[in-house]
Amino acid sequence: MTEPTHDEAHSGSLGERLNWLRAAVLGANDGIVSTAGLVVGVAGATDDRSALLTAGLAGLLAGSMSMAAGEYVSVSTQRDSEKAALALEKRELREQPEAELAELAGLLQERGMSREVAREAAEQLTERDALRAHARVELGIDPDELTNPWHAAWASFVSFTVGALLPLLAIVLPPAEWRLWVTVVSVLAALALTGWSSARLGSAAAGPAVLRNVVGGALAMGVTYAAGTLLGVAGV
Repeated sequence: MTEPTHDEAHSGSLGERLNWLRAAVLGANDGIVSTAGLVVGVAGATDDRSALLTAGLAGLLAGSMSMAAGEYVSVSTQRDSEKAALALEKRELREQPEAELAELAGLLQERGMSREVAREAAEQLTERDALRAHARVELGIDPDELTNPWHAAWASFVSFTVGALLPLLAIVLPPAEWRLWVTVVSVLAALALTGWSSARLGSAAAGPAVLRNVVGGALAMGVTYAAGTLLGVAGV
């Protein structure tokens, strides 16, 4: 019965890696869209390179810190819930070992084992490591791989920053007459790539994801550019 447990752990690790990768793609996507909207909006009001750089850097830092803080709080809450569930399971195993053994056997039976095989497997898993067996089968938790809030925070910070750098550099590096078009084209190309990547990671059709990303990004830049232009004309 050791091989299925190993395969299950391997599957969980793979799923966790895919989730982190998907989160990184989405973080980069957020960095691209939010920073592009900000700098394009400012570009509608002024063509001053210093103003564009200041606005872009401010948006990059604010967005990356916000993403990191949000992920840290969210994952810390998840980790606390996992630890609380493990503590409860540990107490139940200590106070009601027979009931927990029967529960584990029932869960294994629900997964397709016969009653006799499920009972035997539950007894063997309990003898080996009762808490680990219940954590994986009943709770879907690996006690050795609890979610890490610091990993989530840094991943969000880095992915958002990488995504935000593209529109920031695109708006400040080219000559004034090329800035807007270079930014729009590079941002839409990057959004098409992140849309395709997120779809592939989720085993979904790439076309709709790419279209949603590109249309959403174009709409965000169009609205902020129009607002910036109006504010610039009004002299606000």
